[in-house]
Amino acid sequence: MSDINRKLRTYFDGKIVRKDLTKSIKEGANVPVYVLEFLLGQYCSSDDPSIIEEGVANVKRILADNYVRPDEAQKILSLLRQRGSHTVIDKITVNLNIKKDTYEAEFSNLGIKAIPISEDYPSK
Repeated sequence: MSDINRKLRTYFDGKIVRKDLTKSIKEGANVPVYVLEFLLGQYCSSDDPSIIEEGVANVKRILADNYVRPDEAQKILSLLRQRGSHTVIDKITVNLNIKKDTYEAEFSNLGIKAIPISEDYPSK
């Protein structure tokens, strides 16, 4: 490993993403690049091929289990109803409902709106 790569791994571990991995996974998944790169940074931050292979498998599993595709929204909603909770990866927009003086969330791909949320979330 070159000196520059070693320094990058030391100081930016978990934030370095191999673009070839991004491209290879992106071809099979309709996922925003920033989501993919975040997960790859978490699970594939290594030079060891076996760790990278295991990390790519983890990323694919996480995306398959948690990323909400609009055409599968009803499946995820059903899963939420059955289990009571489920981790999802989706775009969330938070709005202030002035009439009720509460914050409400909207899940883009799930297609659900007006979900009351805690006042703490918008400031995080």
